[in-house]
Amino acid sequence: MTVAVAPSPAPPGSRPPATLGHRIYHSFILRRLLRSAFVIWVVASGVFLMVRLLPGNPVDVYINQQIALYGKSYEQAATEASTYFRFDPATPIWRQYLDYLSGLVRGDLGTSIATPGVTVTEKIAHYLPWTLYSVGLALLISITIGLLLGMIMAYRRGGILDHAVSVIGSGFHAIPNYLLAILIVVVGAVQLGVIDYTRMRGNMSPGVTPEFSLRFLSDIGYHATLPMVTYILTTFGTWALIMKASTTQVLGEDYVTVAKARGLRESRIQTNYVGRNALLPLIAQIATQAGFIVGGAIFVEQTFSYEGVGLLLFESINARDYPMIQGVLLVVTVTVVLANLAADLINAALDPRIRLGEGGAA
Repeated sequence: MTVAVAPSPAPPGSRPPATLGHRIYHSFILRRLLRSAFVIWVVASGVFLMVRLLPGNPVDVYINQQIALYGKSYEQAATEASTYFRFDPATPIWRQYLDYLSGLVRGDLGTSIATPGVTVTEKIAHYLPWTLYSVGLALLISITIGLLLGMIMAYRRGGILDHAVSVIGSGFHAIPNYLLAILIVVVGAVQLGVIDYTRMRGNMSPGVTPEFSLRFLSDIGYHATLPMVTYILTTFGTWALIMKASTTQVLGEDYVTVAKARGLRESRIQTNYVGRNALLPLIAQIATQAGFIVGGAIFVEQTFSYEGVGLLLFESINARDYPMIQGVLLVVTVTVVLANLAADLINAALDPRIRLGEGGAA
């Protein structure tokens, strides 16, 4: 007679060994990557459909422009369009979508419809560095100013600086960046005449050669001044108020009180105890803002004729250049998604409770 032996009970608090599939599923980084890829696919598909809901298509826009600007007949304009464009609006939308997805899988964003022979990647590679330069430098300055002001406001709550920065920062934050850009041009350049708008337009002055030299760097900084001022004014107040709230909360923690009771230097308390812990909740917001501000550059760059991806997107929408619109918006989407992913990974690295709290593998 065979006697069945009951398995010995597992020790209290022990967990059964996880299978490979279980560990992969609960991997924090893998799940974040899969989620990011899913978001990019959803947004890319949504953009594909939305651009085709715009009134008119590239061929219709070209024909209407030729008739309105050059007085050509519809037949002449249509004949030119048939030889100028490789895009066929009669192609079924499902076929266009499959071609679009297959191109994305290969890393091919397609060819511009408005400028045949020029790939979307080439154009974005030409315009994107200018946006990253103006937006990145402005964001760095805005965050630095905002965080410093926020800490000072927290230490001097109720003072003149606290009230002034709160009012001014909230006021500029309430103004959309494109509206502030228009006000800068109208008031500063037209009415007051203190801004030489004509010379400051574009990315760099005529005759300046792109090179690593003081002349080139100062020139592109001069031309990027107006977009950067717009970004800084509309964002620094937000960072100051967030940093003030975070610092105020940290100042009330027990470890800060203990540090003061131990007689540590105030400068050490401000940096090692207060500043470092107050910055932790802001990391995700900083990374996210870095992605969204790239998308917000569309109207600002158009106002100042600054040749970044914002201006490229504006011109592509006017021309109904489907591949270019899809490519630019996909780049903006990827920027935002990667910024959020970086924020999640940084927070998880700094605070393991975040990934462990979701049941992920540490």
